[in-house]
Amino acid sequence: MTMPDVTILDGGLATELELRGFDLSDRLWSARVLLEAPDAIEAVHRAYFEAGAQVATTASYQATIPGFEAAGMDREAALDAIRRSVELARRARAGYLEATVDAGATTDVTRALLIAGSVGPYGAMLADGSEYRGDYDPGEARLREVHAPRMDVLLETGVDVLALETIPTIREAEVLVRLVEARGARAWLSYQCRNGRSTAAGEPIEAAMAVAEGAAGIIAVGVNCTAARHLPALLAAAQAVTDLPLIAYPNGGDAWDATARRWVAADADGAFDPSVAADWTALGAAWIGGCCGTGPAQILGLARAVAARAGAR
Repeated sequence: MTMPDVTILDGGLATELELRGFDLSDRLWSARVLLEAPDAIEAVHRAYFEAGAQVATTASYQATIPGFEAAGMDREAALDAIRRSVELARRARAGYLEATVDAGATTDVTRALLIAGSVGPYGAMLADGSEYRGDYDPGEARLREVHAPRMDVLLETGVDVLALETIPTIREAEVLVRLVEARGARAWLSYQCRNGRSTAAGEPIEAAMAVAEGAAGIIAVGVNCTAARHLPALLAAAQAVTDLPLIAYPNGGDAWDATARRWVAADADGAFDPSVAADWTALGAAWIGGCCGTGPAQILGLARAVAARAGAR
């Protein structure tokens, strides 16, 4: 079997910011740092590039116009904050590339470094852990009202691809895919899953993955912010229903406590292991990285493990 070329994604942004001393218990989560300490976000993006990531995912997961308005901002200020999320990632990329040129590491400069505009689920805006349950259905009109303006701003500000991520339900995925198609954009679609068989809402993973098949602009489909132990079964199920490249970026293995608004220790079996994640190429994964609870050290380990396997072919 021919293994796919692998793009290394970054790791968790919010949890890395927390490790650097930021309080993200606010409803805006990492989007709060966009307003108060944008340089910290740029520094995290830069750290991931230095660790070997080829993608910087913007700090727009929780950044929606209704969410910012609920925090007292007007619409234009909200749009500016979303634009800033892209500009910070682009600055981190430019700074990293400039540094590698100055250091003479010209081979690094030839890597395609992408900016992915994070489009988190509607449930993220609710700030009650809904994205890990999928127990909401505001209707297509409301989903479009929340998602479309953010997608437009991300695309206008220059992202290379949209990251439709941590999506808990098929119904929301279908709306997002239609929005991508209408804009002629490129995106990946990534679900949050409760186990190795179903989405967070309990829907069969095969049906969820099939949403992306044949959809214009969807370049990869897969799973994120799910315990790593579930990924092999989920990727195998995805392979059975789609020919698209697969994307896999699990969390660090902890569980989200929506009441305390923090990650709490879960089963050790779910922990992220970079050397194990590198083996997911055999299951069709062409985009691999980490989500909440993974940091630059894990991405460095992953990049090295993927490179070692490529060299052994």
